[in-house]
Amino acid sequence: MIAIIKYNAGNIRSVQNALGRLGYDSVITDDKNEIKSADKVIFPGVGEAASAMKYLREKELDKLIVSLTQPLLGICLGQQLMCRFSEEGNTSCLGIFDTDVRLFPQVDTVPHMGWNNFFSLKGPLFQGIAADDNVYYVHSYYPEIGSCTTAVCDYILPFSAAMQYNNFYATQFHPEKSAATGERILRNFLEL
Repeated sequence: MIAIIKYNAGNIRSVQNALGRLGYDSVITDDKNEIKSADKVIFPGVGEAASAMKYLREKELDKLIVSLTQPLLGICLGQQLMCRFSEEGNTSCLGIFDTDVRLFPQVDTVPHMGWNNFFSLKGPLFQGIAADDNVYYVHSYYPEIGSCTTAVCDYILPFSAAMQYNNFYATQFHPEKSAATGERILRNFLEL
């Protein structure tokens, strides 16, 4: 069973629909036992860091997420919340990735929205993926590059397009909205 963590963030249904297109069943849940017993966990989201972390703490999902041992994939806000700190609302996050999330410098082209590529790919999520493949981004905050970075995107400045630490994987881009490349990345995660 695949558990999609519910925490009052947007974009969760599109992730569930993408899994369905790949032939996988999933459940959207904030039930700790369901999440704990899942084979794979997905932590997607579009939203605001401080209110998302508040919900996670109220439901004690913050403690649960960091204790999980099965493969977990954070997407967009999910990846940012897996970092140590976010400038969005000056928010202490989960600390799985030892890096911070910063606001892009204010220019006319923020948020970063649309198709862009990535490079310096490493790790099992990128099996069969080329560095010039495009994926879909929508974000105004970015995770800095650090020791857990497994892909880099350059938009105004280089940032972590993807990260991994042990069983924790994450992407700043939206694989569920990234056509064939995104489907391959999701399938790679689901087949871990």
